[in-house]
Amino acid sequence: MRAKLPVGAAVASAIALLVPASPLQAHHAFAAEFDEKRPVHFLDATVTKVEFINPHSWIHVDVKQPDGTVENWAIEAGSPNILMRRGITRYTLKVGDKIVVDGYQSKDGTHRANGRDLTLPNGQKLFLGSQENTGAPYEVQRPGVDTQK
Repeated sequence: MRAKLPVGAAVASAIALLVPASPLQAHHAFAAEFDEKRPVHFLDATVTKVEFINPHSWIHVDVKQPDGTVENWAIEAGSPNILMRRGITRYTLKVGDKIVVDGYQSKDGTHRANGRDLTLPNGQKLFLGSQENTGAPYEVQRPGVDTQK
C-alpha cells in the first residue's frame, strides 16, 4: 500500500508538469521573430480585423502602397489582459477605422509586425507592447513611460 502512494504522487506530478508546458512554448521574445532594424510606420492603415486572443492580440490592417496596391498586415500586440489595462478593449478599434501604426517588421519579411504604438482616429496614442520586457527597442528604451501599468 505504501508503494502505491509515491507512484501515484509521481504520476500526478508528472502530469501537472506537462500541462503548462504547451502554452509556455508558444510565447516568444521580440528578437525571435521581429527585426528592430526594420521599423514600420503606417500613416493611413485601415482596420480589417481585430483578434483579442492569447498569448498575443492581433490587429489586421490594409495599407495602401505608393503604387496603389493594398497590402494586408498583421500587427502583433500584447495579450488581451495587458491591452485592457492600457485602455484598449474589443470596442476600441472597429473594422474600417483609419489608424496610425508604428512597429517592427518580422524577420522573415512577411506582412507581419510587432506593434509598438497605435494612434486612434481621435488622435489618442496607445502603447501596444506586451507587459514583460521582451527586448523590443521602444519598450526597453522609452524614457519617462511606465510600461508596467
